[in-house]
Amino acid sequence: MSINRARLDRVISEKCAVNRKKVRLLLAQKRISVDGIIATDIAQAVNKFSVISLDNNIIQQHKPLYIMLYKPIGVVCATKDDKHSTVIDLLGTSFTDDEKASLHIVGRLDLNTSGLVLLTNDSRWSEYLTSPLSKVSKHYIVTLKNPVTEDYIQAFSQGMYFAFENITTKPAILKILSPYQAEVSLMEGRYHQIKRMFGRFNNPVVALHRTSIGDYVLDENLMVGESKSIALNNDLMRIL
Repeated sequence: MSINRARLDRVISEKCAVNRKKVRLLLAQKRISVDGIIATDIAQAVNKFSVISLDNNIIQQHKPLYIMLYKPIGVVCATKDDKHSTVIDLLGTSFTDDEKASLHIVGRLDLNTSGLVLLTNDSRWSEYLTSPLSKVSKHYIVTLKNPVTEDYIQAFSQGMYFAFENITTKPAILKILSPYQAEVSLMEGRYHQIKRMFGRFNNPVVALHRTSIGDYVLDENLMVGESKSIALNNDLMRIL
């Protein structure tokens, strides 16, 4: 997973408007530090979250952002939209305009789906959560028009063939919560996948709500439309 790595001398040259020969001199004079450590190698790899200082003056400092948001129905998972409010609009004044402009969405939900949305400016994290190799499961509560029966469980666990894409979905876990409600867990996100899977039973989805992505569970204290910053656990930080 990459995060826009670059050579230290190139970054210093661009940010300070000096040539690379001057950067080499600055390093020799021990005037540059990266993440609080004096830098000595012009080819040192840095990224957009590296804190870079010249003469103890910070010339680059970007904070990684990890955000959990409770998306309402009728809001789009986009950074800009001419017709609807976006998840970025919901952040309000909680984050600066520059911070909001740096964000992208981890696993989108469609207009009529509610629940957990994650946002970040850290591509390593989003790539990890969305990569098939990571096998990160997503959980949904599904409300149906017609009763859910036991035969749904086996059909979901076997996967379903979608002729339009010529693919078979990966096995999904379905748990019946009530006659008209089920919990579905899956590790992929094909176009309208859950609605299409229930469509095989001619059972329209009335409501769809995402409760979790991997270890990130929608905080029950968040109101619809609210968001909060979250922290990465130590195991995931080591992976990234």
